[in-house]
Amino acid sequence: MASASARHILVPSRESADDLKAQIDNGADFADIAREHSQCPSAKQGGELGTFGPGQMVPEFDQVVFKEAVGKVHGPIQTQFGFHLVEITERHD
Repeated sequence: MASASARHILVPSRESADDLKAQIDNGADFADIAREHSQCPSAKQGGELGTFGPGQMVPEFDQVVFKEAVGKVHGPIQTQFGFHLVEITERHD
């Protein structure tokens, strides 16, 4: 069964997500940005979500985590929770 590990940053607006993604693209540390800005409890762990399988996260999240490139920051991805930046850290098919 497929599984993946990822970390994310959750913010309330697309503008905020775009700004944080630009900071990461310019060399800011993903985990530091997550700790400072993410509104998810995972912020304390630098946005780490651990390992999970398909269907354990919201569909918009799964579409990215199980299809897009590993090691790259994706997003912003809009869900009912807000806007996410997602970095897939590992995936096994």
